[in-house]
Amino acid sequence: MALILLGAPLGNVGDASTRLREILASADVVAAEDTRRLIRLARELDVTVPGRIVSYFEGNEQRRTPELVDALTGGATVALITDGGMPSVSDPGFRLVRAALDAGVPVTAAPGPSAVTTALALSGLPSDRFCFEGFPPRRPGERRALFTRLSAEPRTLVFFEAPHRVQDTLADLAAAFGPDRPAALCRELTKLHEEIRRAPLGELASSAVEDPPRGEITLVVAGAPAAPAARPTAADLVAEVAAREAAGTPRKDAIAAVAAERGVPRRELYNAVHARP
Repeated sequence: MALILLGAPLGNVGDASTRLREILASADVVAAEDTRRLIRLARELDVTVPGRIVSYFEGNEQRRTPELVDALTGGATVALITDGGMPSVSDPGFRLVRAALDAGVPVTAAPGPSAVTTALALSGLPSDRFCFEGFPPRRPGERRALFTRLSAEPRTLVFFEAPHRVQDTLADLAAAFGPDRPAALCRELTKLHEEIRRAPLGELASSAVEDPPRGEITLVVAGAPAAPAARPTAADLVAEVAAREAAGTPRKDAIAAVAAERGVPRRELYNAVHARP
């Protein structure tokens, strides 16, 4: 008895793991976002799926989840697979994972490809810290409001977007984040027509109009640059020198140290210190 989340290839069947093959060939039930795509994948992998195949997608999640939980609590091993990438990541799955955990069913994964981390790695943008925002709102007002809130986010941002909305989304991103913010448009990852466009948001928005991208799209946008540190006032610098003097540092040495640390001319600081009342 276990729910197993299967990481499906994004497009290149060669990315399928050995564990994915083994689980497809042994699970009692395979819940698939698209049963036709699952059958095609199994055929390409030369895997026979002996278990019961059922659909599990956004439109039937609420109805299908109790059925699958009943199968799990009855001792079945259920595999959950989406059309590509990991279940639950902007794809069906979270509802079933939560219900299985609440029912005391073990949940594990045979991890595999992820459009989020693949696009992030290929973007050439900082990847030490990032946040995934999924699909932006479809309504223009809600989308623009979201981008306004995210414009100061310092982490790299990752979005999914549909090809028929990507022009408007890029235009809204450029308006909210500025046209010079570095970004990458990644489409058809791992597939025959994979393409990575790396350019500032303004250029990407223009290119999406001139050459509309097709297929599955992941957008990666650099985080907001750090605000430049405010230059300390003369009073602040004089106070730092005075504090060091009070701690026993000779005035000459205190002035030299503060000038070096704060990046100000020593003579300028010397004059400020000696001009204080």
